[in-house]
Amino acid sequence: MMLKSLFRTIEDRDVVTWNVMMMGCVQNNNFEEACNYFWMMRREGILPDEASFSTVLHAAASIAALDQGSLMHDQIIKTGFERNTCVSSSLITMYAKCGSLSDARWVFTESEDRNVVLWTATISAWRVDEGFSYFNSMIQKHNISPGPEHYACMVDLLGRAGRLLEAKKFVEAMPIEPDTSIWGALLGACWKYGNLEIGREVANRLFKIEPANPGNYVLLCNMYARAGRLEEADEVRRLMGVNRVRKEPGCSWLDVKNTTFVFTAHDKSHSRTNEIYKMLGKLEELVKHKGYVAEIQYAINNADEYKERSLWYHSEKLALAYGLLVIPEGAPIRIKKNLRTCGDCHTVMKFASEIFRREIIVRDINRFHRFANGLCSCNDYW
Repeated sequence: MMLKSLFRTIEDRDVVTWNVMMMGCVQNNNFEEACNYFWMMRREGILPDEASFSTVLHAAASIAALDQGSLMHDQIIKTGFERNTCVSSSLITMYAKCGSLSDARWVFTESEDRNVVLWTATISAWRVDEGFSYFNSMIQKHNISPGPEHYACMVDLLGRAGRLLEAKKFVEAMPIEPDTSIWGALLGACWKYGNLEIGREVANRLFKIEPANPGNYVLLCNMYARAGRLEEADEVRRLMGVNRVRKEPGCSWLDVKNTTFVFTAHDKSHSRTNEIYKMLGKLEELVKHKGYVAEIQYAINNADEYKERSLWYHSEKLALAYGLLVIPEGAPIRIKKNLRTCGDCHTVMKFASEIFRREIIVRDINRFHRFANGLCSCNDYW
């Protein structure tokens, strides 16, 4: 609401201002609203840029709005952005998620500069069908009975593509009893796409199978918080207390010259604390200039005025700031974290990799994230 109010007070709104509004809508899962802002921008005569198209295509893909996506494709051609590989990759992803693989193939075929981003988008578009082809041949051609790990891979595959209902039906039709890896893959997909209906059901199953695992509670709690349902989020925290489940304190660390430096949230124990927080302030200023909008749903403090500020004191951001201070230019910054990295930190890492032209590698409890040139190797799915 504050962002919208501020937006209305700006008289001379340029493309960056509109992009910030669209990005804010997308980050808060208001995908239709993001599309509406795009068309309002066009009606005011503002020409979209690469960020505009990438953002609004992501919004259209998230709600499988093929008609909207096709209209945006027309705008891309009219404004001459059809040769932009970043925009082309977003187009491929949009068509694939809307179920129009023929259009996705056409965009790829017409692209002249097929870099790694374009190839990744194209491979992702065909990943599910090809994955099922291999999975079925394993059973039918090679007479191999799939185990839980194979079913978990297929659920993860469907989840990455946003096909959550298919993934749920796939789990329910399995000939074996789903284990924690299978339900966990589905819960992770529900968290990524904000599907509370399925996510709540899956989380409740996991609470019965592994009642002492704090990760499942945290995911459901974050889903409620992100949807603005704070009372239900508090109820999940209460359930953790009833079941005597304690969330492990988050910490991040990095190695510098054979010495390991550990950071916790709001950490001020380091001898170079003043420099670290000064670098954080510089980083915050630079990413905001690039269009960053704080994803306050990842802040655990319920007081609105402190939410954005608390995000900047997460342990992985402190580790990043220290790495930028002490690790030589050109060398990668390698950070490890004992929990899943939060969405806001993930966004900041992407911006930082582009701004400072640094390779940033974060190993969280789920996977490796390699940030370079404003992109992450996980394709924003973890």
